[in-house]
Amino acid sequence: MAHIKSRKHVVARRSGCSAAVAMAFVVLPGAVSAQQSAAVLPEIEVQGAAETYKADTVSSPKFTQPLLNTTQTITVIKKEIVQQQGGTTLTEALRNTPGVGTFSLGENGNTTTGDAIYMRGFDTSSSIFVDGVRDLGAVSRDMFNIEQIEVTKGPAGADTGRGSPTGSINLSTKQPTMKEAYSASIGLGSGNFQRVTADLNKPLNLEGGAAFRVNLLKDDSGVAGRDVVKSDRQGIAAALAFGLNTNTRTYLNYLHIDQDNIPNGGVPTIGLPGYSNTNAFLNSGVKVNPKNFYGTTGDYEEVTADMVTARIEHDFSPNVKLQNTTRFGRTKQDYLLTGFMTLAAPTANPASWNLARSSQIVDQKNEIIANQTNLTAKFDTGGIKHSVVTGLELSHEKQWNVGYDPNSLGTLANSSLYFPNPAIQRVGFNPVTNGNNAVGSTNTASVYLFDTLELSPKWQINGGVRVDRYDTDYQNATLGNGVLGVDCTARCNGITKGLVVQNAPLSTSGTLVNWKLGALYKPTEDSSLYASYATSKQPPGGANFALSAASNSAANVNYDPQGTKTAEIGGKWDALDKRLALTAAVYRTEITNEVEGNATDGYFQTGKKRVQGIELGVVGDITTAWAVSAGYTVMNTKVTSGAVVAADGTRGLSYTPKQAFTAWTTYKLPGGFTIGGGARFVDSLRKPSDGAVGTPTHTESYWVYDAMATYAVTKNFDLQLNLYNLTDKEYVASINKSGYRYTPGIERSARLTANIRF
Repeated sequence: MAHIKSRKHVVARRSGCSAAVAMAFVVLPGAVSAQQSAAVLPEIEVQGAAETYKADTVSSPKFTQPLLNTTQTITVIKKEIVQQQGGTTLTEALRNTPGVGTFSLGENGNTTTGDAIYMRGFDTSSSIFVDGVRDLGAVSRDMFNIEQIEVTKGPAGADTGRGSPTGSINLSTKQPTMKEAYSASIGLGSGNFQRVTADLNKPLNLEGGAAFRVNLLKDDSGVAGRDVVKSDRQGIAAALAFGLNTNTRTYLNYLHIDQDNIPNGGVPTIGLPGYSNTNAFLNSGVKVNPKNFYGTTGDYEEVTADMVTARIEHDFSPNVKLQNTTRFGRTKQDYLLTGFMTLAAPTANPASWNLARSSQIVDQKNEIIANQTNLTAKFDTGGIKHSVVTGLELSHEKQWNVGYDPNSLGTLANSSLYFPNPAIQRVGFNPVTNGNNAVGSTNTASVYLFDTLELSPKWQINGGVRVDRYDTDYQNATLGNGVLGVDCTARCNGITKGLVVQNAPLSTSGTLVNWKLGALYKPTEDSSLYASYATSKQPPGGANFALSAASNSAANVNYDPQGTKTAEIGGKWDALDKRLALTAAVYRTEITNEVEGNATDGYFQTGKKRVQGIELGVVGDITTAWAVSAGYTVMNTKVTSGAVVAADGTRGLSYTPKQAFTAWTTYKLPGGFTIGGGARFVDSLRKPSDGAVGTPTHTESYWVYDAMATYAVTKNFDLQLNLYNLTDKEYVASINKSGYRYTPGIERSARLTANIRF
């Protein structure tokens, strides 16, 4: 049967969730009134923002010490600061840590969607976790159910297994508590921004303490400064907890997300600073309007995500605790996006310049089944205090990709470069699968052990080791030449030409051993100085489950894992009576086993890269009314062995700003007013060197300024106004590998949000 897109079912699902959100707002006022009249709800004092920014710990049981005594750079972004900034996605939230962001728009002719996060020069998209379990899928993650975001910088191999050389990101979700609380927000703004959320936490009258919590989301918004592009997200996160007042606690969580978006394919880079083309007409071309949309109104991105989690915690004693987490997660992404690379041969009249376009279609499903068991114990041996964590993790991860007949995607007329018309649709669009599919999976069994030894009140030593046994399998098919393969006439949904060749299955397996070691000295109770060393490894297929037999591919089954080593020296100080956390770190990361060579002499794993830099941070309360969160980093990157990877001819890494700065501060005024604002600086980004002609070699640095103000109408109701990009700066938020297209930053815009809390 032909696989024909239908969007009716998506609309039906959206309507159901919208009804659930609407019901929450209808029921909530009555429920609150009844409880208030019965004097069940205690009076809650509304706290100012100045008490919310600083976090003292992370959620992972693998970190037994407070952040002050943790020997590496970890940035915690709490939900309060994200809410004050009006942030809705992971990408927006990560602006609160310097040098981390979605700087890449994709490679070659393909466009990346979702959270394409780069950290310290490397792609971290495959190292995103939810409550300590890896989260798969190239999708955009919403913050409506997130308590805090924990950004661990430097190799995290000992903590999480295979992953990015420069860190990982963990999203800690909201959980039920024994405190009754209800909140909701309604937001409207520029770019047709419309968003509604609700958070309801209800203790249950059950022995041992139980509670139920549900978070609801409906977001149907455009993008300020862009035509046509929009995101339509809805979700529900339900959680039930038992035994909250006992030694055995059980948490059951379910998350469901639906997205029906019109994806952002970017705009051409013609006319940007650094743009150069051998064609004299194009070389003198001016920038396009960043509002322009070069796709069609028929482009779509449909995402469905489901996640079921069960966690059991048991306290054998105050010093011995057990935690077991079981997770099943599935993400389905289906999108049709208009891509573009080259300009048609121009004339002297720019109004006649055309852009050749193509159809990109992705039908991908990711699935994970995982179980983690952690045992934490504190004890003394000969005057030395130990905090030990040991654990076992088993996981099965799988990814399916469905291939489509390119001819079934129809034809797409060229677009005017300066006056695109999104109403022009594809002709003959009737997507049909062609058997050109791929499936990859990784099974992993891991054991780990961490120990922090407190030698004295001033000296600590910590270390950890993790052993991962992994097995990765990959099978794909390609369209043949009519000599070998399977006849598509019989098996491929009616395609009458071409044969599908089932390629030989590929597999690789091995054992990864990662470790970390740190030493810490405490000059005072509220400060620490530390030095640490850590490793991380990424085996072939570890990022996307795709293996290769090609000698020039890092996914070749015969190659060794990519290796990473990082040394870090830093200091931390909880100042102003522990209200304000100050951090500073100097680090050096070296990556080895990069594939280098050429078709004549062969390919070898001799490539090496290096990232080194300084990172400074401050977060917390300067006074009871004044809160601040700020960070600054300077990074020096270099290809120490191997080919130049930057288009400007330097040996630095692409997508890596040399400097980055972020700051956000608020001040609570008398009379219920709070004002705040922030600034972000991102240095110039190098574009990768891939032989593309007629594209800029880099992007320009930029500053962006935002502001906010809130007014507490009552103790339960406030209005919040957010202003973005106050100077209306035009800047490049991300650029694709070849440099043919970029994502413009949002224009000057505003959002008004009503917040209700009981």
